[in-house]
Amino acid sequence: MSPPLIVAIDGPSGAGKSTVARALAARLDVPYIDTGAMYRAVGVAAERAGAKLPIDDPEAVVRIAEASHIELVPAPEGNRVLLDGEDVSAAIRRPEISLYASAVSAIPAVRRTLVAQQQRLGRERGGVLEGRDIGTKVFPDTPHKFFLTAEAPERAGRRTRELAERGTPRPYPDVLREMEKRDRDDGSRTDSPLTLDSRYTLIDSTGRDVAAVVDEIERRVRGGI
Repeated sequence: MSPPLIVAIDGPSGAGKSTVARALAARLDVPYIDTGAMYRAVGVAAERAGAKLPIDDPEAVVRIAEASHIELVPAPEGNRVLLDGEDVSAAIRRPEISLYASAVSAIPAVRRTLVAQQQRLGRERGGVLEGRDIGTKVFPDTPHKFFLTAEAPERAGRRTRELAERGTPRPYPDVLREMEKRDRDDGSRTDSPLTLDSRYTLIDSTGRDVAAVVDEIERRVRGGI
């Protein structure tokens, strides 16, 4: 029996990973697994528990991650995210939770806890997984590894429009500043930094529509490129 199909899509915030991964998973008929949502859920739990940024008690956050039950439920928009049975799909998208997600993801024991869950999900049925360390830490042996990026101003513009559509508008300069900070934090952390190796296919989505990017990745996956 062939192993489940695993496609890894990594990249910085606002590169279009979620949109591309959802569409690609539908075309390939495999689950879409939003790993970033899992870190955001831990961030929500940490915020609710009173954790401040920067994280001053990482051991407490580790306990929160280990005790939290996170579910990714398939939905038309991708995944509904349940935290201990509560639907936090909207809560995890608040701008401040992006900073919490980056902070908790820098804690090695939190990453180990969630990576184990992500590997279990992928091994059960395969999937398109998107995040920041899928191809380097979660499924480093998959032959289908893509690094999706775009220029920072375009990524910030996309996120600004997304927030406005959700009814939580933020000024573009604030979004750009926070995005650049998260880029620095994600790229400089000691454990599982945002990076790529020579086995990745680099795809720049600047100025490209979603369909064109999905077409390219699907072609490469099906062709074994």
